[in-house]
Amino acid sequence: MHAVILAGGKGVRLRPYTTALPKPLVPIGDQHAILEIVLRQLSAAGFTSCTIAIGHLGEIIRAYVGDGSQWGLAVDYASEESPLGTMGPLLTLRDRLPETFLVMNGDVLTDLDYADVLARHRASGAPLTIATYARKVHIDFGVLTTDASKVVAFTEKPSMDYRVSMGVYGLSRSTLDGYMPGLPLGFDELVLDLLESDNQPHAYEFAGYWLDIGRPDDYDRANAEFTTRKSLLLKGA
Repeated sequence: MHAVILAGGKGVRLRPYTTALPKPLVPIGDQHAILEIVLRQLSAAGFTSCTIAIGHLGEIIRAYVGDGSQWGLAVDYASEESPLGTMGPLLTLRDRLPETFLVMNGDVLTDLDYADVLARHRASGAPLTIATYARKVHIDFGVLTTDASKVVAFTEKPSMDYRVSMGVYGLSRSTLDGYMPGLPLGFDELVLDLLESDNQPHAYEFAGYWLDIGRPDDYDRANAEFTTRKSLLLKGA
């Protein structure tokens, strides 16, 4: 099984932590970087190879990870000369990829079963499988529904339930057909194109632990929770 880790972003929202370090290498706990945790998890799940898409401060990632042998993985790299979006780096890799593979952000902290995501993707026959997580948003205002300048409904401080992308995907190489290598391609654009062509992605619903480390408060939370969740995130470590 093969995985592609997207690690080329600048981590602007996580500054000042990412001023000198790429976001996937910011430390969690006393011993581990986020990317190390991900690589350990992939290896434990049975993945044998991985491509890391690097850009901003990418040489630091390359020096840290090396060939991946310390985690039982064969790791290679793809460099972004300019930002290519979430899915754009895959277009330049297309000929190096198997027919089905895992794609994930390099800053995700979760106990998701990556192998099961890929297995479910293969079984579904869908062009794309999106790992999803339930979120609830509380609106701090009274919400009005209006029609022709008249208030026709009112809800006091409602809550909205919805599912979000976890930044982990199962993808088929053929799904990338028709896109031009070297041009940006966002996850949003790919999903909208699939929906427009009536080729719906598959949803992999997950209810375990997931934290997208995008902002300083997310990072602080990850460090605060890591000690009690280490055995969950790094089984056998």
